[in-house]
Amino acid sequence: MTDGGGGRAQAQGVLRLGSHSFEPGRLLVMAIVNRTPDSFFNAGETWEESAAMERVHQVIADGADIVDIGGVPAAPGQNVDVGEEIGRTAGFVAAVRALYPTVAISSDTWRHEVAAEVCAAGADLINDSWGGWDAALPGVVAAAGAGLVCAHVGRQRPRTRPHRVSYPDVMADVLEQTQRLAARAVTAGVEESRIVIDPAHDFGKNTWHSLEVTKRLGEMVATGWPVLVSLSRKDFVGETLDLPLQDRLAGTLCATSISAWLGARIFRAHDVAATRQTLDMVASIKGERPPSRTVRALA
Repeated sequence: MTDGGGGRAQAQGVLRLGSHSFEPGRLLVMAIVNRTPDSFFNAGETWEESAAMERVHQVIADGADIVDIGGVPAAPGQNVDVGEEIGRTAGFVAAVRALYPTVAISSDTWRHEVAAEVCAAGADLINDSWGGWDAALPGVVAAAGAGLVCAHVGRQRPRTRPHRVSYPDVMADVLEQTQRLAARAVTAGVEESRIVIDPAHDFGKNTWHSLEVTKRLGEMVATGWPVLVSLSRKDFVGETLDLPLQDRLAGTLCATSISAWLGARIFRAHDVAATRQTLDMVASIKGERPPSRTVRALA
């Protein structure tokens, strides 16, 4: 892999999550399933287990490749300790794994204790949205043979909001932190083919920063690590267009298209069907996916 210093771009390789393998050209939708009563979007909609499982059924039918299950909201709020987080997620991961053995399962947690339980229950990927805050996490992921997301959050602590953050060069900081976390994961025993990097839009960033890292996403792709983007209805979309949560889909899909064109491979999303269609269209325009049918002007 490169050091982000402007060297030759590294080729993308096969991504391995648990027993699942994904070729470089395949664009993956990661569907969000929050087991929380106070989540960012549609708060509490999938808090009850039956509702959460209905959501799983729907997103898989809509084309999700990965189901991302979380038990703690990113925003400040009610304390959720380790035991409570495990209770919200591990049993549900096991239930999803039993029903969908061929679907990759991710768990959104920064805690190594939770990672151990959800991996034992069948999780293939640990989506650490908080920039490697728990130094013990990579070792747990390595022991489980799972994948790990290495995200950039600057100096932000878990479940806090960024305040007056600044960077001489935000993408340089993103590259330094994500690649340092990736190297730490490799040292802990995580296979390189199981590591993903994430610029983490809005985390440790203002709207200008999130727009900048979107424009320059190709620099992350050039490192050779698979890139995940979590764009769905984020505040940078809302502030850019001056829109509330429920009206941010068009802006989200625009950012999704640009990120896909620049080489991102995983797209964490609330709106799975729309995201799947967007990614398929981008892939077809790039010549990496044939149209589903081609009868116009041929009859």
